[in-house]
Order: sequence, then C-alpha cells, then structure tokens
Amino acid sequence: MELTAATILIAFAGVFLICFMKGAFGGGFSIIGIPLLSIVMDPVTAGGMLAPLFIAMDLFALLYWKPSTWSKPDLVLLLPGLVVGIGLGYLVFRYLDHRAIALVMALITLGFVGLWFAGGGQVTVRPRSTPGALAAGLASGTTTMVAHSGGPPLAMYLLPLGLSKEIYAGTTSLFFTVGNAMKAVPWLVLAKPTGNVWTLMAICLLAIPAGVWLGWRLHGRLDQRQLYRACYGLLIVTALKLLWDGVSGYLA
Repeated sequence: MELTAATILIAFAGVFLICFMKGAFGGGFSIIGIPLLSIVMDPVTAGGMLAPLFIAMDLFALLYWKPSTWSKPDLVLLLPGLVVGIGLGYLVFRYLDHRAIALVMALITLGFVGLWFAGGGQVTVRPRSTPGALAAGLASGTTTMVAHSGGPPLAMYLLPLGLSKEIYAGTTSLFFTVGNAMKAVPWLVLAKPTGNVWTLMAICLLAIPAGVWLGWRLHGRLDQRQLYRACYGLLIVTALKLLWDGVSGYLA
C-alpha cells in the first residue's frame, strides 16, 4: 500500500467515522466506516489495520461508557457466546466461505428491521432469553471476526429489551471492547501489516479522541426513540453493506 496524502486523508476519515459511531451508539456499527477504507486498501488490509485501532477506540470510549452504563445480566449471557464465536469466525475466515456468512447475516438483519418498522417502530420491552443471548453472542463473535460486523446480531437481541439509551450504548461498548481485544491477534495473523500500514495506524490514532467525543455529544442530544430509530436505520445500512460484500464477492 502506497502512503499518499489521499490514502492518509481517506483512512483518517474512515477511522474518525468509526470512532464517531462508537461514541454515539457504543459499538457494533464499525462497518459503516469500512467502505471509506476500501477506497485506498483491500478489505483484508483494512481489517488488519483496524484490529489494533479498535482496542484504542474502545478504551477511549469507556471513559464515557462507564460501568454504570453496562447491563451486567445481559453481558453475563452474551460474552460466552462471543468468545466461542470469535474462534468459529477465525476458522470460517481461514477455511470456509465467509461470503455466505455475510449474505445470511444481511438477509436476517433486513428481515428483523422490516418486522420492527412494520410493527410501528415502537420501543417495547421483552423478557431476556438465555438461549437468545447465547445465540446472539455466538453470531456476533463470528461476524465481527469475519467482517468487523458484529453489530446486527447483538442489536437484534438488545434492542427488543427496551434498555435505556445509555445502558444500550454502554453494554454494546463493553461487549465489543472484549471482542475486539480477543480478535486483534487472529486478525494480525491473517493480515500481517506492513511498515506503511503501521505508520497509517499511528496517524489514525489522532482521530480517536475527537471522533468518540463528538459521537458522545450526539448521543446526549438524541432521545430514546430517536436513538432506537437511528440504530435500526444503521442496521439497514450495515445489512446492505454485508449484502454487497457477499454478492460482489461471488461475482468477482
């Protein structure tokens, strides 16, 4: 990868956008910034570059999403599946067809969002489900390892619980802090960064404080309904990105 001014500017903008999403929604929508990175590097290189950056972003985001914003009962149910899912995702990425995973996850997510909007887009409270949480953690771990897109499975479990906007954001933030820390080494094995990529990482670190802070300020301005609608809207964007990745991968 050539380290040109355009490459630096576009990568910096992509990382800034990801940080903004982490500040506003806690985590899970990192895939929103990846199309920008794909303009100047291939997806595997982007994944390898983002893996260490995610850890820095998450640690900074936890300055805002403190333990009081974590739903501990949900995290206890979700994290075991996350651990197993990351291991499964590594195997999928290395040995199996991850394009099929992207397509299936995209179609499930679009169906989930469609049902929510068809039901009037109301924030309703549903009971916790241990099997549902384990499945969500497993699916999220797999897709976050395969495509940095673990947000949809987690959101499909957490959003129907009707958590407050702060608890939702804080819970997703800690969930992906754990997940991103676990998947960093496997990603660096799969996509060993070159010298230019490490240099670009160091430059993009400067985007983290302002990106997270601005996202957190937006979070404070949104009410509960606005935040939930924004999350469902972002799920559509994420699903369409996964759909494109899967279809274009087969066409290529």
